[in-house]
Amino acid sequence: MITVVGTGTGAYGTRLPADAGLVVGARRHLDAVRLPEGAERVVLGPLAPALDTIGEYVGKERPVLVLASGDPGFFGIVRALAERFGPELLDVRPGVSSVAAAFARIGLPWDDAVVVSAHGRDLRTAVNVCRARPKAAVLTGPGAGPAELGAALAGTCGERVLVVASALGDPAGERVERLTPAEAAARDWGTAVNVVLCLDGAHAPGPPRTVAGPPAGPSRWALEESEFAHRDSMITKFEVRALALARLGPRLGDLVWDVGAGSGSVAVECARLGAAVTAVERTADGVERIRANAAAHAVDVSVVHGTAPEALASLADPDAVFVGGGGLALPAVVTACALRARRTVVVAVAALDRVPAVREALTAAGLVCDGVLLQSSRLAPLPGDVTRLAATNPVFLLWGTRPPVRQEGVAE
Repeated sequence: MITVVGTGTGAYGTRLPADAGLVVGARRHLDAVRLPEGAERVVLGPLAPALDTIGEYVGKERPVLVLASGDPGFFGIVRALAERFGPELLDVRPGVSSVAAAFARIGLPWDDAVVVSAHGRDLRTAVNVCRARPKAAVLTGPGAGPAELGAALAGTCGERVLVVASALGDPAGERVERLTPAEAAARDWGTAVNVVLCLDGAHAPGPPRTVAGPPAGPSRWALEESEFAHRDSMITKFEVRALALARLGPRLGDLVWDVGAGSGSVAVECARLGAAVTAVERTADGVERIRANAAAHAVDVSVVHGTAPEALASLADPDAVFVGGGGLALPAVVTACALRARRTVVVAVAALDRVPAVREALTAAGLVCDGVLLQSSRLAPLPGDVTRLAATNPVFLLWGTRPPVRQEGVAE
């Protein structure tokens, strides 16, 4: 039997099994408790060797004790143990998770929070979640702590506050501090940080929830043009937007660029579907229109006032990009986007003459290109209670998708 005991953030109120022949845990956990007499100690570093040692004891039917932080079933070692040895061999005794403890310290519920781990993972997903959601908890790790998170968030989202919780459960060392992202970026945080909460400026508890975690996605998308402020019908029509969204695939944890954003209708829709979004717009009135549309739909969209492709240089690499508008610079804009997009680039083109150059820009950047000509006719009323079909302007929608990386020796 493998007994897994969560410690650290709450009261250490469970008795340790006295017959364990092997005790595994981080050094701070091993030093904090009285270990069974004669037990072998394994200080956790790389996980694989520790699992091998546990396997030797399990094979001899000797009891093992694993010490972990908080709730070891929540982004913890229980997953690896269950996959290796099977859940029927585990006796899990959870403590209070660092996320629950951190929210408790500041008096907020967390059933509506998004929890994301940056421990041993790419920080960009956590950054994008923090940009897109008003209440997030980030489990940190080396190279992905409050300083790195703050540096990535500074200037990219609305009024965000970082709550850095360190040494939770330690009466002498526990600290819970509120800072701006820029303030967090300027600090050396050491190794005691448990979790970072990223909250919008309101700190509101939020309405009661039925389902925990991030809110459900919108019930509809490809919204009517009338649901956005726009200038002289200069807006991506909903038929085009519907297919563009399908090809962009915006989701929680993604970063999407909307380049030549105009009214920001695509940017807003991507944000409603959970992505972090940066809209790039060259006109001052367009910038204000995008901000107004984002506020009207209660989403966060970071707006950059500048001309592409130059304005793209300082932005974080996107997962997906939508390029609207045209002009002589369109091939250069598409090229700049295609070279940096991790997944896909979608381009809306009204002029037939622009299509070959856009296709060439996508394929030259290594993307697999496809596209359609969208022509639609909408129902329109006529006098006498009859209906006609009113044609909309045809639009070419082209998209380039980055092919998956093939791994040698792995069957497809």
